[in-house]
Amino acid sequence: MTTDSRDITLQGLWQNNPALVQLLGLCPLLGVSSSVVNALGLGLATMAVLICSNLLVSLSRHYIPDAVRLPVFVMIIAALTTCVELVMQAWAYELYRVLGIFIPLIVTNCIILGRADAFASRNEPLPAALDGLMMGLGFMVVLVLLGGLRELVGHGTLFANMEFLFGPAAANWEITVIADYKKFLFAILPPGAFVFMGLLVAIKNIIDNRLERIRLARQKPVIGSRRMRVTG
Repeated sequence: MTTDSRDITLQGLWQNNPALVQLLGLCPLLGVSSSVVNALGLGLATMAVLICSNLLVSLSRHYIPDAVRLPVFVMIIAALTTCVELVMQAWAYELYRVLGIFIPLIVTNCIILGRADAFASRNEPLPAALDGLMMGLGFMVVLVLLGGLRELVGHGTLFANMEFLFGPAAANWEITVIADYKKFLFAILPPGAFVFMGLLVAIKNIIDNRLERIRLARQKPVIGSRRMRVTG
């Protein structure tokens, strides 16, 4: 398994993005992405757990028997999720109340357990931590994009309630894109989340197909020697 930092970055952000390619973590992805602040809060929490769990799993990989590998991974992830939950209760209580059950449900996110078993348990700590960072960042970017689209179409605003995450200084960050906008309920509800998620996946597939056609067009044809038959 490659540990090249460039390849790890590309895998996490684009080629093997956990949300757009692997389609993991769809429950929180669709459940709380009704606004940018919700998406960013859950994305940061998930990324923190991913980085720390990958690092701890990599550091302890030689001391964990195969028979209890997965239960130990789950315990590590559960402990880290509890720490993140307590931090959010202390520093971002309003956002914690909005996100609700989706914070403790980070324990069941397939992205985290999957990276711990598939990558962190087989690689050194630094590549494992980088993998957690890039996978978490890729997940968070998709989450924020989805939250921005749903907030814009559903409410006509962007960056509303950012003070839940960044404190009173962020109270005036809200941007009203469309004045006197009547809420579009479909975009705020889960069916709208499925539609926008499908749109993001389709856009990625279109970009990948175009990049592949460009790559094939740039390849020079191999000119081989021709065999000639001479008859007397």
